Amino acid sequence: MAKTIVVKQVGSPIRRPAKQRATLIGLGLNKMNRTKELEDTPSVRGMVNSISHMVEIIEEKG
Repeated sequence: MAKTIVVKQVGSPIRRPAKQRATLIGLGLNKMNRTKELEDTPSVRGMVNSISHMVEIIEEKG
């Protein structure tokens, strides 16, 4: 079974660069306090690390 992580958006994309907003949308997040279960791949980890001030990893499964 593939590893997954649960990511929660805790910061607002207001007054952030367009690239950071696009990263949030790419992860499937666009409103405060939404959570999303994502596959734990290097590309997803990189996206999460690039906007670490707006998201937090709640849980790691697998």
